Amino acid sequence: MHHKVSIAGVDEVGMGCLAGPVVAAAVMFQENIPEDISELLDDSKKIRPALRQEIYAVLNQMPHVKIGVAAASVDEIFQLNIRKSASLAMQRAVSKLNILPDLVLVDGTIAPDFGCATQTIIKGDGFSYSIAAASIIAKVLRDKLMVGLARKWDRYGWEHNVGYPTVMHREALRKYGCSPHHRQGYITVRQFSFSMDVEQKEQVKGQGFYE
Repeated sequence: MHHKVSIAGVDEVGMGCLAGPVVAAAVMFQENIPEDISELLDDSKKIRPALRQEIYAVLNQMPHVKIGVAAASVDEIFQLNIRKSASLAMQRAVSKLNILPDLVLVDGTIAPDFGCATQTIIKGDGFSYSIAAASIIAKVLRDKLMVGLARKWDRYGWEHNVGYPTVMHREALRKYGCSPHHRQGYITVRQFSFSMDVEQKEQVKGQGFYE
């Protein structure tokens, strides 16, 4: 009997942001993907937000799709650097599949050690359905997290820029300084004063999303 090769696609979202965690998703299609889904799958940045939400919901309901999601926190980004943090988030996402794939396809150029064969693909979300699905899931979840954080930290426009360095975000940083969710190691962020009391630190730790 031939062993069917199990392939997982992995992608991360948020490497270019000034605030918030980097989030990764791993997706494994255990059976053929229905055509109406496969034709929707693409780079998450090219898909309008409402459709991303729909695809995300459908993927989560499909019985033969395994999904793992994880993050690396702002603290980890500070301690490790963003590339290592992205690798860590991707490793965590694959481990949450609870099954080691034969092959992991990774979008971009970072090839973390997953304990199995790994292949990086530049612009992989345009070539691989599983990478495209992973990019959509990671994007929807990270955007949702940043919109949630924006309710308390409403000065930075995260509900619109989700932490990316837009003009408005940089202006707010200049005006108000940093929040506990900003990446302190980044030069753009380091230029601004950083103060955080113990209570705020505890609130950040209590996010749970980072575990």
